[in-house]
Amino acid sequence: MTRHDDAPAAQGTTPRAAGAAPAESTPAGMVPRDNRAMRRGTLRIYLGAAPGVGKTVKMLGEGRRRAERGTDVVVGYVETHGRAYTTAELAGLEVIPRREMTYRDSTFTEMDVDAILARRPQLVLVDELAHTNVPGSERRRRYEDIDVLLDAGIDVISTVNIQHLESLNDAVAAITGVRQRETVPDHVVRRAEQIELVDMTPEALRRRMAHGNVYKAEKVDAALASYFRPGNLAALRELALLWLADRVDEALERYRADQGIRATWPTRERIVVGLTGGPEGEQVLRRAARIASRGAGGELHAVYVTSDDGLTGPDFATIAAQRALTSDLGGTFHTVSGDDVAAAILDFARSVNASQIVLGSSRRTRLAHLFDPGVGEAVVAGSGDIDVHMVNHDLARSLRRPTVRSRAALSGRRRAAGFAVGLLGVAALTGLLLPLRGRHDLPLDVLLYLGLTVATALVGGLWPAIVTAVVGSLALNWFFAPPLHTFTIASGQNVVALVVFVLVAAAVSSVVHVSARRTAQALAAERESTSLTQVSHAMLASPDPLGFLVTECLDLFDMRAAGIVRRDPETHRLEVLAATDAFDPDERDAAVVEEIDDDTSLVLVGHVLRGEDQPLVSAYASHAAAVLTRRRLQAEAATASSLASDNRARTALLSAVSHDLRTPLAAVKAAVSSLRAADVEFSPEDEAELLASIEESADRLDALVGNLLDASRLQTGVVRPRCRAIDAAGEARAVVAGTSDPDRVQVRSDGPCPGWADPGLLERCLANLVENALRHAPGPVFVDVSTLGERTHLRVVDSGPGVPTEELERIFQPFQRRGDAPGGDGVGLGLAVARGLAETMDATVTADDTPGGGLTMVVDLPAHEPGTVSPSGA
Repeated sequence: MTRHDDAPAAQGTTPRAAGAAPAESTPAGMVPRDNRAMRRGTLRIYLGAAPGVGKTVKMLGEGRRRAERGTDVVVGYVETHGRAYTTAELAGLEVIPRREMTYRDSTFTEMDVDAILARRPQLVLVDELAHTNVPGSERRRRYEDIDVLLDAGIDVISTVNIQHLESLNDAVAAITGVRQRETVPDHVVRRAEQIELVDMTPEALRRRMAHGNVYKAEKVDAALASYFRPGNLAALRELALLWLADRVDEALERYRADQGIRATWPTRERIVVGLTGGPEGEQVLRRAARIASRGAGGELHAVYVTSDDGLTGPDFATIAAQRALTSDLGGTFHTVSGDDVAAAILDFARSVNASQIVLGSSRRTRLAHLFDPGVGEAVVAGSGDIDVHMVNHDLARSLRRPTVRSRAALSGRRRAAGFAVGLLGVAALTGLLLPLRGRHDLPLDVLLYLGLTVATALVGGLWPAIVTAVVGSLALNWFFAPPLHTFTIASGQNVVALVVFVLVAAAVSSVVHVSARRTAQALAAERESTSLTQVSHAMLASPDPLGFLVTECLDLFDMRAAGIVRRDPETHRLEVLAATDAFDPDERDAAVVEEIDDDTSLVLVGHVLRGEDQPLVSAYASHAAAVLTRRRLQAEAATASSLASDNRARTALLSAVSHDLRTPLAAVKAAVSSLRAADVEFSPEDEAELLASIEESADRLDALVGNLLDASRLQTGVVRPRCRAIDAAGEARAVVAGTSDPDRVQVRSDGPCPGWADPGLLERCLANLVENALRHAPGPVFVDVSTLGERTHLRVVDSGPGVPTEELERIFQPFQRRGDAPGGDGVGLGLAVARGLAETMDATVTADDTPGGGLTMVVDLPAHEPGTVSPSGA
């Protein structure tokens, strides 16, 4: 993968794919069918951050160079968008005629895949990878057409912009305010053999647009003021660079894996933090995050190593907290297993090509270090070219407690059976051997008693086997070791045999006991993890997560009742937040009361729990705490937002009613009082002027009340748009004709411009914007209508005093007027109503500076019905 600036393409060569015949081997550079079928075609993609950076020109330039070197090149589909330079690059290349299709009484053209397959070139140029084909096509998307060409052994060069990648669609929409309807899955682009970034600085792209090299002159101002703002272009460029950098990193990792390279290549700063689950983990994580932030593009990976048996580990809440902190610091949390913690950390670090490892200083005592150097020293010894940082912390060198969870080994019934087998077995075996004492010697007797001890260990575990070994050794000494019937042993060999017997019996019994204990631990750990996983998944989907949680507690711990109880800190009254049947919050024989927060507890009624079940209860309490915290925050946010909104609306409405509505009323009253005065005689001209004042004030009152009603309807959500296809330019002319000063307003467009909106709502929205411009601008007002891609823009441009940049969004708030001055003839609802009406139609209203001074209001609405194909086929 490579990156180039958007200058004329540099001369270079592209290696011919394996299996492709040289151009000279066949007439006209054609590739034999048998060789073509032996391989899949290669895909090369030119990636751009925005329209106009020169992807299509790059693609055509590469096609021309390939053709000059003898490659059979055809153009499958290229969209010139009327750009003269692109059209000139297309000259001299063979173009496959497009296929015409009819959809909804309109004619569209699409790439003719069948004609290309019949022509069977070596290379085909296909523009706009993310394009959606016209309904009725054999395949829905253009990248699917390209896949067919690749399967046929034809190489393809294509183009795509970063905003069309599926994974970045939301990010691009947040940056530009425009959501792309045509997207391509990332894996389609990632599997290309070559991805080349066509790069251009925002300033250079805006200059190119200003010179008319991207869009027609009448669309340049709208494009520069909306999608092609410097900030938008810089953010899109950064997205493209970062996305391509990740793809380069993926290719590097594949190469290292294919070549078996384990040494670290410091292409990017990657910090691996080794966590033990101890409380020092938060301090170590923060230190590692500071190290990662020192360089651009640093990555933070936290790794927690569990034992292979899964039976050791810290508290569940500690790991959850460290996982959350890792996410907050912008890192990723990983859990790996391994008996050798140091080796597991090193293996993980090499797998992510880490440059540094950060560990906390050991909590082990100095005496323990004499026998085992610890994880830190082992990591340093095996790190090789990876730097290792040892972070000191408050718990360093403190005595570390074992983290093995205590679990019962065998049941009491099984241990009792073991004692019975051992003692009765010793008596029975002794009784069998005594009559035959002259026919066997002591070594055979030792083996027989050892077998009995092993059998006892299998049945009852460690202590029954130890007792059996001791009693068996005493029986051997008394009955079978000369001198008989004494505990004195005459032969040294017999002494050794008895000692070995006891040691072997103890060792075998210990192994069996540990195995049984580990089996019980594994079953309990599996039960615990399964329970937590099921609860976590089910709580997400449950409409009542707390009710589901207490029900699970009831079943899991075999309790009579369970509930979550909150105690009022002032009245001490109990409130049951969730409970199972027959739960009494005042019941005194609660087996478990696990604290969720200062005032809330998880209460389990029934038998007393085992100590090993306590971590699971704590985990359930943590789940409950998370649910309660989320509920509280949601309620507080909703309440605060509602109160703030209501308070602002109430204050502003009182101010508006007290002043702005009284002004036209006062004018009406004054004019009517004057006309009714008996002591004054008005001329016809004066009467006409007073009547005109009454009419004008009534119109102002009607407009003010209308905006108040519209604002109320928008706030209550009762506005339901009925969108249909319209001519945006025609609607704009109709609106202008009904304004207060139509002679000052001029509509400019190239002709009919398609739009998808509710005509009535659009009329009221646009009327408010035009009247606002007429009110504040002394000069002419222009309404520019243009279509840009899938969107239609209506721009209301004035040359008035303008608005400071920091107040461009504030003017859309209800009851806001220029400078919030008490003067004026409106309640400050016009722009808020305009934006609200637009948003109900999937449109937007934004404000921008007019070049040379003034304010420009932009209505951005869909050009076509969502989900349909535009007439241009783009």
